Amino acid sequence: MSHPDTTTLLAQLRAVLDLTNTEIQIAETRVAQARTEAVRRELTQNAENGRERAEAIETAIRDLGGFPDVIGPFFGRAAAAVKALTEQAQPFDEALLGDLALEGQLLDRARYLKALAVATRQPDVESLADRLITAHSATVDWLTTVLAEDALGGPAALRRTPLQIATGLAVRVANWPVISSVRGIDRALDALRNTRPTVDELFSRGAHAGEVAVKAAAASRDAALETAEKVARREGADGAADALHAMRSATGVLAPEELPVAGYDDLNLSEAVAAVKELSDPADLRAIIAYEEAHKARQRLVSAAQTRLAAIAQEIVGIN
Repeated sequence: MSHPDTTTLLAQLRAVLDLTNTEIQIAETRVAQARTEAVRRELTQNAENGRERAEAIETAIRDLGGFPDVIGPFFGRAAAAVKALTEQAQPFDEALLGDLALEGQLLDRARYLKALAVATRQPDVESLADRLITAHSATVDWLTTVLAEDALGGPAALRRTPLQIATGLAVRVANWPVISSVRGIDRALDALRNTRPTVDELFSRGAHAGEVAVKAAAASRDAALETAEKVARREGADGAADALHAMRSATGVLAPEELPVAGYDDLNLSEAVAAVKELSDPADLRAIIAYEEAHKARQRLVSAAQTRLAAIAQEIVGIN
């Protein structure tokens, strides 16, 4: 029998242990969504740190005369599996908000745990609670930053799954009140058809000519988007032109001279990293990341741009 004064403390330790097991599994499922190798390592380490925290919580429970829930890890895996399956039908931001809610609950319970440990004079549990508070505060800040990056247009540290991309697009289309922009795009594409009839022919041929033709079709698609943007701008459909430019930027098909860093293709890695660190517009950073991933794919440069974007996002949401 545990001492009456520690009954609530034990109950909270078990609750935190169950949530921690869920947190571990979610961190492991997120590894596959990491945008860069640095983020992948961070998420892998987070899962390992979670396992270490779980072991420390189990030890605290035993030291207080209790018994850890041996099926907790199983339920943690099950809860994470259900969450991962469910969120495939959610927009990306809703999935991250779910992660943030879990971390928020862990943080709140860790603070409550510390108060209980002080009240029951359990210094070891108090130290454990401090450790949990530090860990979950850092994770809350990280997830908040990822959400802010996504709000700024991304790319966030985590990639969307294909289903999340489709779901997010459906949500945006359902709530898109800019009919005038749609009409502008229609006008631009109509003008494109009238002025560049060969584009459709190129696409048609590319559909039946194997790998070489597929590449040619992709190139003609990129050229078509560039032409559509120019036509839209000339026709005064600035909203449509901006949307087309954003599409080209997001897919990494901007011409080198369109990038926000002058002479980008002529810079060596160190020079490019230094230039990226000076950028302050999220759209410019997105353009560099997309272009780099589509061409040279230098991970150090992509990570530098991602880190700069994260710093901007943290400044916006007030994270030091």
